[in-house]
Order: sequence, then structure tokens, then C-alpha cells
Amino acid sequence: MKLAILGGGGVRMPAFVRAVLAGRPGAFDQICLFEPDAARRATTARLAAEVAVVLGQPDVVTVTADAAEAFTGADYVFSAIRVGGDRGRVIDEQVALRRGIVGQETTGPGGCAMALRTIPVVLSYCELLSQCAPEAVLVNFTNPAGLITQAISAQGKVRAVGVCDTPSGTIADLARFAGAGRGGAGQARAGYGGLNHLGWVTSFEVDGEDLLPDLMARFEDLQRSDRQFAAFDADEVRRVGAIPTEYVYYYYDPRRYVDGVRRAGSSRGQDVAGLNSELLTAIGQAFADGDVHAAWSAYANLIGVRHDTYMKTDTQGASGQAQARAERAAAGAVPIEAGELGGYEGLALRVIDGLAGRGASDVIVNMRNDRALDFLDPDDIVEIPARVDAGGLSRLGPPADLPRSARALVMAVKEYERGIVEAAMSGNASLAAVALAQHPLVPGITAARELVAEYTELHGEHLAYLR
Repeated sequence: MKLAILGGGGVRMPAFVRAVLAGRPGAFDQICLFEPDAARRATTARLAAEVAVVLGQPDVVTVTADAAEAFTGADYVFSAIRVGGDRGRVIDEQVALRRGIVGQETTGPGGCAMALRTIPVVLSYCELLSQCAPEAVLVNFTNPAGLITQAISAQGKVRAVGVCDTPSGTIADLARFAGAGRGGAGQARAGYGGLNHLGWVTSFEVDGEDLLPDLMARFEDLQRSDRQFAAFDADEVRRVGAIPTEYVYYYYDPRRYVDGVRRAGSSRGQDVAGLNSELLTAIGQAFADGDVHAAWSAYANLIGVRHDTYMKTDTQGASGQAQARAERAAAGAVPIEAGELGGYEGLALRVIDGLAGRGASDVIVNMRNDRALDFLDPDDIVEIPARVDAGGLSRLGPPADLPRSARALVMAVKEYERGIVEAAMSGNASLAAVALAQHPLVPGITAARELVAEYTELHGEHLAYLR
């Protein structure tokens, strides 16, 4: 079975490849990393390929700059690209932040700019994939994942499913807090619904008992035990009546986010750009010295710092890099062989295992709505629990009973998403501004037109198609 990866030189790919090969040897006969950037091919993509050698699977991972070569014979394709790179992300954030608006890579104006850059590129790859491997399934990680999956679905050239580990991670954190699955406690079952990066846990059962009311009553304790819940106002969460996933923070407290970035003196994108630059330099130097283990050690350390500082600038007004670097240094080197499946790679493989007939699995994915959320259109892409097996994806359980305030947010954001997909597919700049004006974080059409105009100017060739 062949897996092709769009964005094979991404900074997460060496960790992904290591986790798959160490945790699931033999899952793929070939993993082909497509990466058009020469510097990435020589650093992160090369590291992924050399990790395979160290793990005793030297012929599994290949690297190419030819998309058709990567796609030909593929059974599955992961899409994990960032059009415009780290520089594009910083632009996305800063254009919004200068106006006192949330500047985040997937949400609000930043997510809009990222989507407008990305949709035409992804759809061109889908066209090529439909010619090279028409039966392949595309597993989309490319952000904003739900919106990109909506565009792929609207084009209709390939089978696609959007994947994000935020919902499953949230539910796992709630299960740990509740003690489910440990010491004889029952297994947790959760109700969930929404859009990618805009979802809520609507029920949480252990042995048939709904513990959501107890989690709500003890939300302050939950906040102290897990940082992803710490940013929320407990009274607001209780009033809403469902537990939000971490990205809902940008909707519930945008001023705190903007103030926090101002105090920090840099946005998350700027922090990540610096870490990525350092990471690529360190890998390149290690390879120049001929030591793949040193390359992995440098990589693992810096990717760990990136993980440890996730959302700290956004919620705490400080990056936390110094502390994260010290803790990683104290922990010592991480051997290449120590791989474990988790996060988005584990979720992606559960999807593939189900589709390939290697065992059904219950997952939360971005897929066609049909009637899962009855207040949205059937062909909208939504994030919901599903059963994946050899027959495909099917909705799992009854529709999520989202609270009224959550429904209102989802309806507004989905209307924005529909408009952005239409604007990107038609190249209509005016429609893009009108769609962005409908986003809850954007203060009207005047601001939206200014944002789209500045994004178009600063992103140059990537948005030149908009007229």
C-alpha cells in the first residue's frame, strides 16, 4: 500500500514517519514525500527518509519534487501543505492584529487569507490526483482543515476526509480528568459536534451515566488540571451548556487574545517561524557533519519546544520558550527508535485502517453533513463522530444537540466558509470580502474589504488570481 504526502518536507513529517514506521511496521510498502522546496527536501524530508533507514526499513520512504510521481499508484494521500510558508502565516496574523482583530492561522481573517491562498493549490493537486490515482482517498490535514475539505468536496474530483486531532484530544483529556479507563473505571463515550476548530463536547458518559453536569460544576478544577481549558471563563462555559474545544477561545475572548499577543511582543506565527528556521539550520548542520542521530536530536528538541509552547502566547501573553528549552535540555536526547502513535498520525491511521478493511473504528472527522447538524445544508462539511470501515464513513450516533449559542456561531462561520470557497473557486475578490464580513470576528464590510486588499497586496503571487 502506498501513501503519498503533500508537504513531505513539513516540520512535523519526520515525527510522523518515525511514529508510523516504529509503531506500525509494514502498514505501508511505500511512503512518498512530495516536497517542491529544495531546502526542505535536504533537511526535514531527508531526515524522514534516513529515520526509515535507522528503523530497518530503508526502501519504504522516498522523496520527490514531482507530484505526479508521488501520486501514481497511491492508495492514500495526506495533504499537509502551507502555501506561502511561515512568512505567509506571519502576514496573516499581523494584518489582523494591526487592526485589533484576532490574528490566528485558521480562525478569522488569518484563516481566510490562508484558505484563499491554499484552495486553488489544493484543488490543482486534486485534479492531478484524479488523473494519476482516481481511486485514492485524500486525508486532509491542510489548514483551515474544514474549509479546505469543503472546497475539495465542492470540486468533486477525489474522495476526501478532513482530519484534526483537537476533538479526540479534548475528549481524552476529559476522560483522564474523570478517571475513565483507569483503575476499573468504565470507558468514556462523548457527544460532539460543530466545525473544525469550532466544536463542543455535548455529552460525556461513563457506564451510561452522563458526567457532563459534574464536569461543568467542577470546571475550575478541570482548568487547573489541563491548560487547554484554562483560557475559558467557567461561568460562560456553564451558561453555554457544553465544553468547548480550545480554538473556541478565539471567539469567546478575542480581546484577551489580542492583549496577550501585544504583551508577548510577538505572535505565535513569529515564534514558530523562528523555531522552524533554527530547526532547519540545525538539521542541515548535523547532516553536514554526517550524523543522522544528531540531526534527529536537534529536531526532536526543537519540535518539542514548539509543542510545549503551543497556545501560550495566545492565552498567557508569553511564549514560554525559555522554560520549555530548559526542560527539554534536562530531559536529554530522544532516540530515533522511541516512537509512539498519537495525535493526528494515530487518528489518520485509524481512518486508513478502517477504509482498508483492517478493522472498523470510531473517529471524529470532517465529512459531509447530510443531516448530522440539521440546521446546516446536507453538503456542508462538518466535524462529527463517525464510524469508518471498508464501506466508508457513516455518521455515528444521533445528531449532536448543540446549545443555541453554539448553533448561532456555527451557522455564521459556515456561511462565511461557503462564501470563501465560492470566492476562491471563482477568483472573486469582492465576494471574498463579503464572505469575510460575515465572520463573527470581523467588524463589518469596511474592515473586511481593507483586510482582503492588504492580504492581496502582501501575498503577491499567491492571491494574484483574485479580481
